Amino acid sequence: MEYRERRGPISPVNVGDVYDVKIEDVGREGDGIARVEGFVVFVPNTKKGDNVRVRISKVSRRVGFGEVISE
Repeated sequence: MEYRERRGPISPVNVGDVYDVKIEDVGREGDGIARVEGFVVFVPNTKKGDNVRVRISKVSRRVGFGEVISE
């Protein structure tokens, strides 16, 4: 039987996934912050309160990055 060490939660998003999200806040760098199943996704060129459709472009262990494909 093989055992693997888990390093934090597994991301609920994958590169290429598309989601309709609401920008809940703005990060230090000015990117909008949305959440997908509690997982933080940074979305450039958005502001708090925006409702946008995003495509996930990058996923790291703790956060994802998305690009707006429609507003």
